[in-house]
Parts: sequence; C-alpha cells; structure tokens
Amino acid sequence: MRKRAAPGPLRLSLGALILGSALAGCTTGFAYISRNYVALTPQVVTIGCKEPYEVYDNRQLRRMLVVSNALREYAGCNLSEVRIDPEPGATRVTRFRTAARAYLDETVREDCRITGETVFDSLKSEFAYACDAPVERRGTVVPRLPGRNPGAAQR
Repeated sequence: MRKRAAPGPLRLSLGALILGSALAGCTTGFAYISRNYVALTPQVVTIGCKEPYEVYDNRQLRRMLVVSNALREYAGCNLSEVRIDPEPGATRVTRFRTAARAYLDETVREDCRITGETVFDSLKSEFAYACDAPVERRGTVVPRLPGRNPGAAQR
C-alpha cells in the first residue's frame, strides 16, 4: 500500500494565506462598520408592507447603513400570514434602495441623490449620497425619525 506524503511547506503556507485573506475580508467589513456607524443612534424607516429598516446615517461622510432583520429577509412581506414569500431575495436590492430613498425624503433631504451602494451581507447595505447643501457642522440639530434608542435630545 502506498503512503501519502505529508503536505509540503508551500501547500501549508498557501492554505494559511487563503484562510487569512478570507478572515481579513470579514473583519475589514466589521471594522469599517464599527468605525463609521457604531456611535450613531439608529432611526427606523418603514416601507412597503410595513417593513421597518434601521438606518444609521453618518451625515459627515454622507453615507448611511441600512439594516434589516433575518426573519423579514427570509419571509419577505408575509410575516403576518401563513404563507412564505418564495423569493424574498429577488426584491432585496429594490427594498433596501427604497428604504434609503424613503429615509432621505423623510429627513427633509429630497434634493439628495444616492450615488453608490455597498452590500456587506444580506442584512446590511451602505448607501453613499450627495446633496447640494453643504455638510452640517457637528452638533447641528437635524430632522430625525423615531428610533429604537432615542438620543439624549429626544428623552
């Protein structure tokens, strides 16, 4: 019977490199989200069939993170019904873009336009936007939607 040779150092280092790259991609997205959105209070925007999305708006960077929840993404609009939407993922892009647009409209920024989108995973997408008005200075009071965790100014 022929004995299989142990993997060589090249094969081991290539495997470690691939694994390291994959893990770095996951932590890079997490680090980016943490750096740009963790200190922000979420606001909730509702679209379509009363689907709420949490929005973290970094007005200084003109970017917003739109977050859904796993159950809604699986079931679609039919959470209150017995049947399950057969393809909730097919409309995911449209729903997240609609939520981003609705958020801008409801915070009195109808003139702003969405200029880019980054999908982090099936529950989180970031939208870049541009507005004709200049970026507000930190601390400026701006229109807000009700959120799950109201800021100190709303308490």
